[in-house]
Amino acid sequence: MIAEHLEKLTACQCLEDVWTLHLNKMLEYGFDRIMYGYTRYRNGRSLGDQDDLLLLSNHSTTYLDVFFGEKLYYNAPMVRWSLENEGACSWSWMADQIQSGGFTESEMKVVDFNRRLGVTSGYTISFKSVSYRERGGIALTAPSDISQDVVDEIWAEHGQDILVMNNVAHLKIINMPWFGQRRPLTQRQREVLEWVGEGKTMQDIACIMGLTPATVEKHLRLARGALDVETTAQAVLKASVQKQMFLVDA
Repeated sequence: MIAEHLEKLTACQCLEDVWTLHLNKMLEYGFDRIMYGYTRYRNGRSLGDQDDLLLLSNHSTTYLDVFFGEKLYYNAPMVRWSLENEGACSWSWMADQIQSGGFTESEMKVVDFNRRLGVTSGYTISFKSVSYRERGGIALTAPSDISQDVVDEIWAEHGQDILVMNNVAHLKIINMPWFGQRRPLTQRQREVLEWVGEGKTMQDIACIMGLTPATVEKHLRLARGALDVETTAQAVLKASVQKQMFLVDA
């Protein structure tokens, strides 16, 4: 039952459990490969620094090494669609665009690559954003021997349920700690950033933590390095959006 699945999903305590549960549930509807992406650093059509993206997928390394490693996703048609729209889209949209000549040469290279790797039928969901800098989406891929017509029939029967489950999974994921490809903060780094976020001065933090101001500054410097930012204010913001601050039982 969907209610039972959603209850299990919302009770998950770590990202890995959420992802595994969601993969298994989508497989029940015939989607054997999934790709999820989320950023809070979007700028226009750019998704920002790749290292700041949260990327989850069970596609093969052969596929991912090219799609992300060689940055094909920059020109992926369904990525473009998800940046410009919200909701669910059948991949039949791509067939219509190809027929009308609506894709650029770079986009057609991505289409051809997907065909070679058996990524030919599925649905893309672009999640509703509360900020213009934020964007999340998920691509649900069916087995290569399943036509888009069959996928559309599955969606016609179960699409609303699939959409709800993906929306809940997305909301769960973005409210859990994640560190991308950067180093997670240490307990000390997290603590000094939390005190900065509370408005404490360097002297205040040193007194509260029983450290010297120089040691506090060292932790802040290492935190800025781990988060790949230049200022402490940027570090507080980035650690906050990545859910690395004020953790329970951190």
